[in-house]
Amino acid sequence: MAGEEERIKLNQPVHMHMLGRRRNLCSLNSFIAFLLVATKNTPDTARSRGYFLQDDEATDPKAFDFTTSNFGLKVRSYPADVDLSANSKLTQWQRFAREVSKLNHDSNSKVTYKLLYLGRHGEGYHNLAEAFYGTEAWDCYWSLQDGNETSTWADALLTPVGEGQAQKANSFWRTQIKDQKMPTPESYYTSPLLRCMATASITFSGLDLPKDHPFIPTIKESFREAIGVHTCDRRSSKSVIHSHYPNWPFEEGFAEEDPLWSATLRETNEAIDQRTLTAVEDLFATDKSTYISISAHSGQIASMLRVLGHRAFGLGTGQAIPVLVKAEKVPGSAPPKKDAPWETVSTCSKPPPAPTA
Repeated sequence: MAGEEERIKLNQPVHMHMLGRRRNLCSLNSFIAFLLVATKNTPDTARSRGYFLQDDEATDPKAFDFTTSNFGLKVRSYPADVDLSANSKLTQWQRFAREVSKLNHDSNSKVTYKLLYLGRHGEGYHNLAEAFYGTEAWDCYWSLQDGNETSTWADALLTPVGEGQAQKANSFWRTQIKDQKMPTPESYYTSPLLRCMATASITFSGLDLPKDHPFIPTIKESFREAIGVHTCDRRSSKSVIHSHYPNWPFEEGFAEEDPLWSATLRETNEAIDQRTLTAVEDLFATDKSTYISISAHSGQIASMLRVLGHRAFGLGTGQAIPVLVKAEKVPGSAPPKKDAPWETVSTCSKPPPAPTA
């Protein structure tokens, strides 16, 4: 009806029917709910095998490597294949892109499908420090420090290993574009933390990208790691970021100094999910691209998957997965949300004793 408010329902497609938890976000005039397209076999979706290996419970996240698995894209047929000849030479990714195009073409004006390329940054000096000291000592003491006598991890930079992981991703993309004709991102976003921006820069620089969709990522505050207490998750100033990446735009309203980090409180999962919901709502409300790259963090990507109803799928440093999401505008308005709580964390005033062999 004219004048009726609309809400947007976002789903991660599993192929035909939609399953999983429904999550909501609200803005001034719309309501967005996230739901993944079903990836499991059910009586109604027995022929739906999902699109990606990471959809399947049998895929072990610890053993998954997107560079050796065609980004996890399954070898399968699609409804869009019906008009292809039996000897078609299209690659799996070209056929998948035709399927996404068909999904959008066959949907009404209130429905859209987008593929999110979710990439975790390469190894940073904070990852190295946690591995060296152990998680208990890291969380209790060392994560509160800016570094030690040999290393700095406040807004941590990439280690040489992390740079190598990003270079490996660059080589993978180069091969995928050439051999698989894989659709490249039409829009790019990155966390404002230095390790993410460095990973994105190394990963996507120098690739054969379309001239109308160059690699110029938007720096977006809400795609950060869980915020608070850990100095590695306290971002640098806007001026420092700009000095590193002078041609990258900031989202509107990006503050000079970090307005979110707290030395005494840390985001709960509920709080980071609320932040993620807002970020994804903004993305779907303002970006018309079908293929979108997001360079972020393990905690942020885990939150994204929770918001979308995807199964938990932890990514190692430098790893990435694609997620197909369906957005649908539906009548109604969202209920008001209260800010989710943050929490105090247990800390210690001096380093715990080193573990004995």
